[in-house]
Amino acid sequence: MTKHSESRTVPYTADLMYAIVADVERYPKFVPGVKALHIVGRSHLKGREILSARMTAGFRNFSESYTSRVVLDPEGRTIDVVQTEGPFRQLENHWRFTPQGQGCKIDFSIAFELRNPVLNMVVGTAFGRVLLRTTDAFLERAEKLSKKTA
Repeated sequence: MTKHSESRTVPYTADLMYAIVADVERYPKFVPGVKALHIVGRSHLKGREILSARMTAGFRNFSESYTSRVVLDPEGRTIDVVQTEGPFRQLENHWRFTPQGQGCKIDFSIAFELRNPVLNMVVGTAFGRVLLRTTDAFLERAEKLSKKTA
């Protein structure tokens, strides 16, 4: 299983960073490897929005679709994602945004393992490299959006 976690302090507000990561429908425009994303279900429970999202991710000649349950908690500034259907034995990621001065601290973690052991060895490494660029893509989006409002 591949696991990755990181913490970063950034010059953008926790609310802005939360909003960018929560806006999953825009991922194909700026997140590496995301080819398509469609919301197939949406509900609300105790102040949280729960999405069922179908994502197609592609890396070189490999492309795969899967469905995840995305729990958005705007008050807590948290986002939790777990695959519900697809090629992964396990896929989950967690985002936490904590205000710090004029910016915020971002905590991101992900764990994944493909069901097919051969694909896991071949594609898992490439997938891991793309995931390492994920946080950077969100920060680049924050920079771009901040310049538009400045």
